[in-house]
Amino acid sequence: MAGRITDLDTDTAAAHQLFASLDAMEGLPPAPAAPVKPDRFPYEGALRRVYPGLIVAATIGIAATWLSTHYSAPVMLYALLLGMAFHFLHEEGACIAGIEFSSKAILRVGVALLGARITAEQIMSLGPWPILLVVTGVITTILFGALLAKRLGLSRNFGVLTGGAVAICGASAALAVASVLPKTRDSERDTILTVVTVTALSTIAMIVYPLLSTALGFSHTQAGIFIGGTIHDVAQVVGAGYSISNETGDTATYVKLLRVAMLVPVVFSIALLVRRGSPANAGAAPKLPTFLIGFVALVVINSLGFLPKPVADFAGELSRWCLVTAISALGMKTSFKALAAVGWKPVGLMVAETLWIGTLVLIAVKSLV
Repeated sequence: MAGRITDLDTDTAAAHQLFASLDAMEGLPPAPAAPVKPDRFPYEGALRRVYPGLIVAATIGIAATWLSTHYSAPVMLYALLLGMAFHFLHEEGACIAGIEFSSKAILRVGVALLGARITAEQIMSLGPWPILLVVTGVITTILFGALLAKRLGLSRNFGVLTGGAVAICGASAALAVASVLPKTRDSERDTILTVVTVTALSTIAMIVYPLLSTALGFSHTQAGIFIGGTIHDVAQVVGAGYSISNETGDTATYVKLLRVAMLVPVVFSIALLVRRGSPANAGAAPKLPTFLIGFVALVVINSLGFLPKPVADFAGELSRWCLVTAISALGMKTSFKALAAVGWKPVGLMVAETLWIGTLVLIAVKSLV
């Protein structure tokens, strides 16, 4: 038996050598190149390149949505974790172009479509104090994040990224802010880490903050302002607010949408500062990112009543699907090993930012509302 195995191994090695020698022979005609077919419609070639990765990202998004529906956990977190399990698809193969397309172009479409959820009437119905509170909370949280990141030995850009995610609208804000920050070797890893942590913190806040509001004896309006002004993601704000009462849920949703509206001035300001800080762009006129123009246009159209409710609802649902697909693609671009190497400081930074905006809004609600 041992001899047979040895003979078989020898024959196999000889066969490999034979084929290797045949491959090395000169004078063999080269294999004919596949004919290049002309595009039958515009961008056919581009679509052929991106569709494998796009389909994979969308499929992971569908799986994440199913899990979220059946197990009551944040869909963004599922999309990230499932995407990271398929990280090998971004290392080589036909899916790379589609994954890149999903993490960038699809992301921008999703952020732009968020504007269909907001009207000027919703914002103005809150009155001056909640508006001032939201603006103050957003600005101070981002500044706090940038300063604390520097003290912790992290980059200031990472502090701006996490501060924007905590202050505005969680994962969506993280993606929007990351799209205008300078690109570095760790940019995508930092974005994924921010989304994972801010989603986890938002889920904890969704459970704890309604209990805290009840324990402090907040009215429905006070509880709505506190929940809408502090919890990171829109879905968790809605869940926490309506778990108390319909009035609290409505108030929390409007306050949260005001924070989402802050995405435009914040992202534009960051893009302007980044552009001025780059020697290559010194003196150049600032350009508003296209997806922010779309965001503002949809807010204006919806505020003027030109956007029918079914269309606005469809745009909101499409926005959610785009963002879930983009998160899945970002997950595929990041490895668990890269995340594990960052240590405790980034997580500590986001916890501190969450405590900052929570304490600020809590004091304001107790004192002013």
